[in-house]
Amino acid sequence: MRSPSVAVGERMAAAAIAGGLSYLEVTWTSDRPGVLIERLRRLFPEVQIGAGTVMTGEAVTEAIAAGAQFLFSPHLDESLLEMAIAAEVPMIPGALTPTEIIQAWQAGATAVKVFPIAAMGGSQYLRSLRVPLAGIPLIPTGGVTQESAPAFFEAGAVAVGVSTGLFAPSDLAAENWQAIEARSRAWREIYPLSTPARRLTLYSKNWSE
Repeated sequence: MRSPSVAVGERMAAAAIAGGLSYLEVTWTSDRPGVLIERLRRLFPEVQIGAGTVMTGEAVTEAIAAGAQFLFSPHLDESLLEMAIAAEVPMIPGALTPTEIIQAWQAGATAVKVFPIAAMGGSQYLRSLRVPLAGIPLIPTGGVTQESAPAFFEAGAVAVGVSTGLFAPSDLAAENWQAIEARSRAWREIYPLSTPARRLTLYSKNWSE
């Protein structure tokens, strides 16, 4: 969720949750992201609310204080990861190459965000990574679409991250919350709950088939 205002962010979240989604990331590039996270935690206690695009120690501190239940960053900064681990808040740093992914995992990441996945060949790149890195949970982001998402799960992704593929700018401009709810429902149906896919447990590094 990249929200231009707290009020719009609340409507975005409400639509996504009505569509069946239960993990929402508020990017730190949103308007007053800490305030939005606090409000969403109060309004929707049944879902997991996290912070994304967290790139500084100040942002990590503010996000955790606001109640963020998980953190995403576009890169690996071990000092930020150490802060999250100390606060017992799961953090998923971004990485791209096998070396970066292994470094992030060995530093204590809950999972590793593979970004930007579309620019690297999409699901085929993820499939290639899974062979040598089979024990590391990977979450591809950056260009994932409803059409490509099933291939990512088949390639071994434990989750996928989406932004404009869920919150279309045209829908936000028109305040078309019904369209966002419907798109959320379609995304929810993609996740292979009935297949042997891995399920992410954000509160530990335990993974279940």
